[in-house]
Amino acid sequence: MNEIWQSFISGMLATTWLEFTAVVFGILSVIYSRAENILVYPTGLVNTTLYIYLSVQAGLYAEASVNGYYTIMSIAGWIWWSRKKEDGASQLLITSSSATDWRDALLFFGIFWILLWWLLSRFTDSSVPLADGFAAASAYTGMWLMTRKKLENWIWWIITNIASIPLYFTKGFVFTSFQYLVFLILAVLGYAAWRRKMYDSSFIRGAG
Repeated sequence: MNEIWQSFISGMLATTWLEFTAVVFGILSVIYSRAENILVYPTGLVNTTLYIYLSVQAGLYAEASVNGYYTIMSIAGWIWWSRKKEDGASQLLITSSSATDWRDALLFFGIFWILLWWLLSRFTDSSVPLADGFAAASAYTGMWLMTRKKLENWIWWIITNIASIPLYFTKGFVFTSFQYLVFLILAVLGYAAWRRKMYDSSFIRGAG
């Protein structure tokens, strides 16, 4: 335990300004996501572009691909979330996944996990292809569902965060590992906040 604590302190002291900036914008992005605020996307873009570089530097190639995917999906999500009805209300509302949505999400996750594990094992020098692929695949799934405002995106973020905490810690990015611990807490709170909003809006539409 003492060794882990010493590693944590040493890693925090060794944090670069680039990693610090990425973490700050990452936390801001999740806070905005929890609030269903469109600023989740511009702040997220700063975080993801920086982490493409940091992930490659750490040899976490699947995570680098995730951040490239985040960047593309953030632009798409920014457009989708910006669309308004004639009364100014958002066209895209928070909804819960159907059985079909769950099937598609699990299939999406499974295909990407297997594909990423195979690619990392065969074509890169990654020392953690299975774990890196798992964290990346769950993040792909979470981002896909978030752009569609599916409540269950938070479940996939919780899975991603749990997997990413030890992944980045063992690679020496201790502050990033701490970031994922904060993300984990925010994801639980985000799920509760979106679930409350979804049922409140359903009640209002039903009453109307």
